[in-house]
Amino acid sequence: MATAATPATNMAMIKPCISSSRKVFMSSAASFSTESKEASWNRLTSSSHISSRQPFFQSIFSAPIKFKKLVTRAMSAANENKPLPGLPVDLRGKRAFIAGVADDQGYGWAIAKSLAAAGAEIIVGTWVPALNIFESSLRRGKFDESRVLPDGSLMEITKVYPMDAVYDSPDDVPEDVKSNKRYAGSSKWTVKELVESVKQDFGSIDILVHSLANGPEVSKPLLETSRNGYLAAISASSYSFVSLLKEFVSIMNPGGASISLTYIASERIIPGYGGGMSSAKAALESDTRVLAFEAGRKHKIRVNTISAGPLRSRAAKAIGFIEMMIDYSSANAPLQKELSAEEVGNAAAFLASPLASAITGAVVYVDNGLNAMGVGVDSPIFVDLDIPKDN
Repeated sequence: MATAATPATNMAMIKPCISSSRKVFMSSAASFSTESKEASWNRLTSSSHISSRQPFFQSIFSAPIKFKKLVTRAMSAANENKPLPGLPVDLRGKRAFIAGVADDQGYGWAIAKSLAAAGAEIIVGTWVPALNIFESSLRRGKFDESRVLPDGSLMEITKVYPMDAVYDSPDDVPEDVKSNKRYAGSSKWTVKELVESVKQDFGSIDILVHSLANGPEVSKPLLETSRNGYLAAISASSYSFVSLLKEFVSIMNPGGASISLTYIASERIIPGYGGGMSSAKAALESDTRVLAFEAGRKHKIRVNTISAGPLRSRAAKAIGFIEMMIDYSSANAPLQKELSAEEVGNAAAFLASPLASAITGAVVYVDNGLNAMGVGVDSPIFVDLDIPKDN
């Protein structure tokens, strides 16, 4: 994964100050519901981050915004200091860095949005070659509909950093990448430089999200994958998480959380998911357990990974058979519905919150239960069985 970048852009037009107190958050209780025939979503009590200055692309909607699958409603709390009722996912006063956000379609964006809805301040790292397009889309309001939070405001991204998690330091960057025009005008985008920039700008973070992967030979069967292709998949998809946590852990506040994204191909055969990507996901899950021990003992940081089901994201479409995987999941999973990115985002918000304070080293499945199935019940061989189906 490489990244060409213009200098890091402060999307909120706010100059961070390490010595200043954390920004004030206005709390709101929110419940999520869906208009589809699917079962109602679990209620998520949340609060959204309202900046003291309006960012140049932020606007406030006076009524709830309806989406194709999701309707959000919010009730403002009378007093921002009043404790939220029940068991809220409350991340007010926390700062999250999400690595790998390049558009508004993937799980990284959904996680950022859920964390913001729970009150966290959001900063992101974007692959350098995608940075200009991402920032331009934000400025032009292309993502405004996707940025709507439960209270009707827009998710604010305080700052966007150029990032290429394949390279740990400037000395690791090959000359052909340094001279690549997609990287022209960019600086400080290797992992060590990135973390140093975040430290200078903000001092510390509380939440680290790894939402990136790349397998240049993903369409090839493992038997046809080259050594370079295999190692590239491991480097971009699993070691990048080790590298980011290794550097970020020094500026993460005790009690913080780190979350990555994995896939069932780590432990089951998924034909078509090749190029060493299944191996990379298996490595990521193994590393999650080891890092949970090391980061937990040394820094009091929790480390978990979410095994998410198939999603119609740009990255998934590049694999070439995502529609088939979604259809298969809908036909065979215990819950016969299409997985939404919001469901993964909400699970991440829970894992990052104090409600999950004793959960670490875990693979959390958010896939409508498909991981629990031992057979595909849509097979003709089961035609005579009385298997409940969603008609």
